[in-house]
Amino acid sequence: MSRTPLRRRAVAPAVLTATALAIWAGGTAIAGAAPVTTLAAGPAAATALAANQASHDSTADHTWNESDVATVTLTGTGATSTSSNVTVSGSTVTVGAAGTYRFSGSLTNGQIVVNSTGTGIVRLILNGVTVTNSTAAAVNVIAADEVMVFLQAGSTNRLTDGSTNANAALDSAADLTIDGTGTLAVTGNGNDGISSADGLVITGGTITVTAKDDAIRGQDYAIVTGGTITATGGGDGIKSDNDEDTTRGYVSLAGGTVNLTSTGDAVQASTDVIISGGVLTTKSGGGSTVTPGDTSTKGLKAGVLVVISEGTNTIDASDDGINSDAAVTVDGGTTKIASADDGVHGETTVTVSAGTVNVTKSYEGVEGLKIYVSGGSVSSTATDDAFNASDPTYGEMQNSPNALISITGGTVIVSGGTDGLDSNGALAIGGGNVIVAGSPTRGGGEGGLDSNGALTITAGTLVSSGLSASTSTLPTSGQGWVSVTFSANQAAGTVVHLATTSGTQIASYQSSKIFKGIIFSSSQITRGTTYAIYTGGTVSGTAVGGGLYTGGTLSGTQSTTVTAGTQTSSGGPR
Repeated sequence: MSRTPLRRRAVAPAVLTATALAIWAGGTAIAGAAPVTTLAAGPAAATALAANQASHDSTADHTWNESDVATVTLTGTGATSTSSNVTVSGSTVTVGAAGTYRFSGSLTNGQIVVNSTGTGIVRLILNGVTVTNSTAAAVNVIAADEVMVFLQAGSTNRLTDGSTNANAALDSAADLTIDGTGTLAVTGNGNDGISSADGLVITGGTITVTAKDDAIRGQDYAIVTGGTITATGGGDGIKSDNDEDTTRGYVSLAGGTVNLTSTGDAVQASTDVIISGGVLTTKSGGGSTVTPGDTSTKGLKAGVLVVISEGTNTIDASDDGINSDAAVTVDGGTTKIASADDGVHGETTVTVSAGTVNVTKSYEGVEGLKIYVSGGSVSSTATDDAFNASDPTYGEMQNSPNALISITGGTVIVSGGTDGLDSNGALAIGGGNVIVAGSPTRGGGEGGLDSNGALTITAGTLVSSGLSASTSTLPTSGQGWVSVTFSANQAAGTVVHLATTSGTQIASYQSSKIFKGIIFSSSQITRGTTYAIYTGGTVSGTAVGGGLYTGGTLSGTQSTTVTAGTQTSSGGPR
């Protein structure tokens, strides 16, 4: 059994504001430009997005007439402008009304301020702008209906604050959108890099952020649909939290390329983390080679849901790779995780129905009260349990009616240092391809298949190996199985063949680890029928994964025969 019961955390409200969310994918907003297109998300992401607060961003925000653009030229210690809505007081340049303003030049120890109390969007087009401020934000939005920072094509822009600034180098009290194809470098020496007290949407640009605390933060939401972002945070990488409204505070990654390095969590949301596109690469807390400490250093961390429907995600975390105080749902995308703690942790459920999840390094690979795999591909390597369905309200050896591992489809390949599939309740295999490598050093109460409750096998293709292939009682009904325990440990790389007594090979398996017991189950195995076990030779046939092949040409030397539905000891190779 697992020696580490699943941790219980406070769960945020599961029902969020039921407002349809319109996310706009990307673009270069120029005068007269066509509207950006809507995001096509996977079904789980679309459902989660629709349950959250709507984005402020709209197609109209990205279109304007060039004739309406006012120019603002920064001169180092002041500025000049063609607009009466722009006022200059020393090195502070204030935009006082909605409109579109193109900035160029630099301010030394200065600030761009937006203080627009009327309605309408304020667009700040940055066309080669450098602003530094030793005590406050470089850009400070005090008031506005909505603000867009647009990065002019071909331009390089830099915003830097001082070490005494308590907010952010780019700090907005209003909804903020960042778009364009130019470059923006933000350095938050005092606290955060980019921050909005409302919603934050990034749809374009090449953006580099370095911050003392959080690199990118939106309180109501933080949404990325395009652009290239490289962010380094002394706190979190991308964060959304709202202390005043517990139904707000989600992160949506729907497009673009995002690279995050954080001392804390790479992506952190009070409610949901929703991934529906793009390329995400994270390294938190120094990565999977660093033992986690008291600081949370997770890859993806959500107070309610983590949902992955599209995208390519590479997560390297000192703490959990993916962590949710409620549920984790994967129905698309490709996710690779290395962690010094759990690979994937859902406090209630972990569900995979499509996509690829590959936990290459972990203490426990996939952990939740209930784990469901109905499709896709899941591989998990762990020093403890590769899959762990745990219920902390029951003792370690008690049968929990709540804990469950259910595999009904897809391909599951696991390698555990203690158990392969470990459920403190039931373990049900009803489909798919399941390849399990249990502990190569620990037998007895540890095994490839290990459940406190009932083990059922009703469909699918299964092979389980380990010093103990199963610590659970193998089922007396359902799909046929054969079980063999060799008289001595078998070396890693040993090939085992299952064949009919007439010499037709059903499957061959080459273990990556030392083992002594092995179990096969498939629709080709009939209870009460005698089968032959061979060892040696080579694997052949159709590769299923994890060292398992079906069909093929029989080779090796016969070790024993076994009757399906009964456990057999073999005096085979030593």
